[in-house]
Amino acid sequence: MNIQEYLERISYTKPHKEADLQTLTAIFQHHIRSIPFENLSMHCGEAIELDLQSAYNKIVRKKRGGWCLEINHLLFWALQELGYDVCILGANSYDPAEKGYTAEINHILLKVLIKGDSYIVDAGFGGAYQAWQPLMLISGKDQPQGPGVFRFTDDNGTWYFEKVKRKHYIPEKSDSDFTDTPGNIRKIYRFTLEPRHIDDFQELNAYLQVAPDNVLRKKSICSLQTTSGVLALVGWTLTEMKYNHTEDTDLLNITTLTDEEVEKTLKDKFNIVLENKLIP
Repeated sequence: MNIQEYLERISYTKPHKEADLQTLTAIFQHHIRSIPFENLSMHCGEAIELDLQSAYNKIVRKKRGGWCLEINHLLFWALQELGYDVCILGANSYDPAEKGYTAEINHILLKVLIKGDSYIVDAGFGGAYQAWQPLMLISGKDQPQGPGVFRFTDDNGTWYFEKVKRKHYIPEKSDSDFTDTPGNIRKIYRFTLEPRHIDDFQELNAYLQVAPDNVLRKKSICSLQTTSGVLALVGWTLTEMKYNHTEDTDLLNITTLTDEEVEKTLKDKFNIVLENKLIP
């Protein structure tokens, strides 16, 4: 594994001698705009191995993406290589259908310490809830970014992460059809600051690949952040979202693809060429 090869993979060419916030932000943004959040391996009959070399080969050498366990594990390694004080944390994601957080930890994120301040760095959430910059770990403070306003709340050592949602405008629908009312809070996950090791997630990695009720098994997902929004391919549906197209409103263009178009779209929009046949 070679840090220069990783930096080339994310098209990062600037100096990186200082392990400071500015460099961290730049590397993070290159990472989320180059490496898709995707679970396509599960829908191609490929096993997902939770070791660093496998994640490196898949994401850096084969130009693929991965899910949180792979993407954030690779980012953890890269940030360590670049001299950052970084540790792995575990989170329980919020399930809107169940109106609650998962009982078991099912997400991995990173905490980076810079000059005494802690930042949460998470490149593995994907879609519209993916932050674009490291977030300062501070309770109750609104942190506006391109995707929206993010916020942490600390409750006796349990941290809650949420986002203020914007309205959605879908041109194909009538002008009056705005989904989501402004000011809606979307809970994302909760976590503690207990440091974790990647091996703590081996069981989760195996479970997610076989659990029938898991959304990652039910749907093939590939999402990538852009400079203006996010691209997401779920099954045969391609959504192109432009953030803050008009004030407090995101623009959504939704297209249904054919089987042939799915493969072409993965190559053209996500820079992914699969070795095995995808069953969306």
